[in-house]
Amino acid sequence: MALVKEGVPFRGTKEQELALKKVISELKDTKGAMMPILQQAQDIYGYLPIEVQTMISDETGVPLEKIYGIATFYSQFALQPKGENRISVCLGTACYVKGAGEIFNKLQDMLGIQNGQCTPDGKFSLDSCRCVGACGLAPVMMINEEVYGRLTTDQLPGILAKYK
Repeated sequence: MALVKEGVPFRGTKEQELALKKVISELKDTKGAMMPILQQAQDIYGYLPIEVQTMISDETGVPLEKIYGIATFYSQFALQPKGENRISVCLGTACYVKGAGEIFNKLQDMLGIQNGQCTPDGKFSLDSCRCVGACGLAPVMMINEEVYGRLTTDQLPGILAKYK
């Protein structure tokens, strides 16, 4: 299995590494410790890049492939960092039938990233979701906590400009 590094470069600090090693030393001999270790590692770093997974493997003796398998199986874990501005486009039924797929594709083109990725400058990340609870405003996207409804692709440049 090839674990490919791509996207935003890893920028972990010594303080983060020390915090992770402390968590691991406290938990590593506990049965079922991998989930809490990964959860706390993600709290420390904001995501679980291969460098963090490798540290966990080295400190626990658990094979990297097993850690990677857990990190990719559970949706709570992110392998890519989240951007300063987190864009989430609803692709639930109501939004999708009203053109959310076009909105999402246009954002991918504009930002040069795919679902789940972050722009190289760390400014934006893009994720799809299933429902934000604003079906009457379909199609809908959120940037951080702000909801944008009744969207058209023509509105996207102006909306993104507010966050640059």
